[in-house]
Amino acid sequence: MLRRRPRRSEEREDPLGPAQEDRVRAVLALGGVPQADLQDGVQQVRLKLLERAADGHESPRDVSAWAAVVASNLAMDWHRARRRQERLGERLAALRQEPAAGSAEEAKVLSLAVAQGLDDLTDTQRQIIVLRFYADLPVRGIADELGIPEGTVKSRLHTAVRALRVRLHKDEVV
Repeated sequence: MLRRRPRRSEEREDPLGPAQEDRVRAVLALGGVPQADLQDGVQQVRLKLLERAADGHESPRDVSAWAAVVASNLAMDWHRARRRQERLGERLAALRQEPAAGSAEEAKVLSLAVAQGLDDLTDTQRQIIVLRFYADLPVRGIADELGIPEGTVKSRLHTAVRALRVRLHKDEVV
């Protein structure tokens, strides 16, 4: 079977030219995104432009301006994610400092057992546990953030907690 070579107009060109790419990189850098993450940011802007075209939307009138706005939004998202990680780190550090019921040695054993139990969970179960108990998000908030029904969150949470409980009993930690 012979394949027809696509016409020039059918070939996909890079939606971001070198000038737009430089502008996106500058907006990201000025937005506080670290140098190491700039290329990822440029690729995310490129991907958003390609997704827009794939969804049937017309190309923006001014691709450079559109890309700069998207890059600015990505920089804000990067800072939000970093702050979330910092808050999570602070919460985890606070949990480590709080003495559990009993001795400090018991707290260390329990923390280690829980960490090992988390490692045994599926990625989705671990994600739900972390969001619910470490990030302290309500079930509805988790469902909204992940774009899944609340019932799915509850089911995964129940299954994950049960698996952790079994693991902790098996290891004779609780």
